[in-house]
Amino acid sequence: MGQRTGDLSAPARPAAPDEGIGADELALATRNHGLPLEALRHDITPPGLHYVFTHYDIPYVPSAGAWRLTVDGRVRAPLDLSLADLLSFPQITTRVTMECAGNGRALLTPRPVGQPWLTEAVGTADWTGVPLGLLLAEAGADPAAVDVVFTGADHGVERGVEQDYQRALPLAVARGDDPRVLVATAMNGAPLPPQHGRPLRLIVPGWYGMAQVKWLRSVTVSDVPFTGFQQSVAYRIRRSADDEGEPVTRIAPRALLVPPGFPDFMSRTRVLRPGPVRLFGRAWSGQAPVSSVAVSTDHGASWAPAVLDPAGGGHRWAWRAWHHDWVASPGTHGVGACATDADGRTQPLDPCWNRSGLGNNAVCWVRVVCGPRASSP
Repeated sequence: MGQRTGDLSAPARPAAPDEGIGADELALATRNHGLPLEALRHDITPPGLHYVFTHYDIPYVPSAGAWRLTVDGRVRAPLDLSLADLLSFPQITTRVTMECAGNGRALLTPRPVGQPWLTEAVGTADWTGVPLGLLLAEAGADPAAVDVVFTGADHGVERGVEQDYQRALPLAVARGDDPRVLVATAMNGAPLPPQHGRPLRLIVPGWYGMAQVKWLRSVTVSDVPFTGFQQSVAYRIRRSADDEGEPVTRIAPRALLVPPGFPDFMSRTRVLRPGPVRLFGRAWSGQAPVSSVAVSTDHGASWAPAVLDPAGGGHRWAWRAWHHDWVASPGTHGVGACATDADGRTQPLDPCWNRSGLGNNAVCWVRVVCGPRASSP
């Protein structure tokens, strides 16, 4: 008897003591990529620098004009829409900071086996598309429905389950105005690149990336809660194997900084000359607007307030720039930043471990060595 598809992938697990990153994790790391932290300088992340995480294969779409999106289920008038049909609806553009729920996974101990993210799984883009609420209103979604299920064209096996990638949102979120969920057709003013969901993807401002279904092909209004794999098995914070877990939803507060100075090639330790240095970074939260950022240059022994850029521009769901002026002295420094949002949520100094390595927003430290000029080769 041949091998069943259910035998191909193992359940989630923490790495064994002293277990290094395996070839399978390296294969994931080469397919997916994070934002080089020096690219935090960009208000809007260029598509090639924006983080990418793809569960299965990137679907080949030879003709975006032939793509269809259906809106069905508990609706009065099901829709079958072409890309041209979607472009005939009113379009809006929203600047959104998107972060992978597994950002920071590889920094946990023991390390949950999976995509080995450090802290670079983030990016900010201007997404243009049709408000999902308009499509649900056009189809006459049943107001008594519970969930709206989104199905992408990417197909694979995960932890023994063969599946299309599917996620759901509560109907109130899907049709709401704060935030306005989009069926996006463009990124930074151009058609979606293949790795970002060409020709259609969902954009859910303030939510982690698992909700932003790429290569979107159907929207189904359901009168029962969705219990698909990516909803009820994956993307839940579990402390133990038999824990039912808490669902992952909105992005927790986080601040990152552009690593100062210049890097050592292998260790990425930063090298600085003594003297004045302006530290710069970005902060964001999907829960409430960022209200403050604090900076430490001595690995948390002391903290100083950073200067936040004005929150103008109407970009509620995008990151906010900050800076802090520091006089670097000779020696080794641990430099980090900590964000707090308007609801009082703040980053922890120590990560909160869970089996899948999700939602780790602990303060990230950058090792900086300040001293004289390095020797020439």
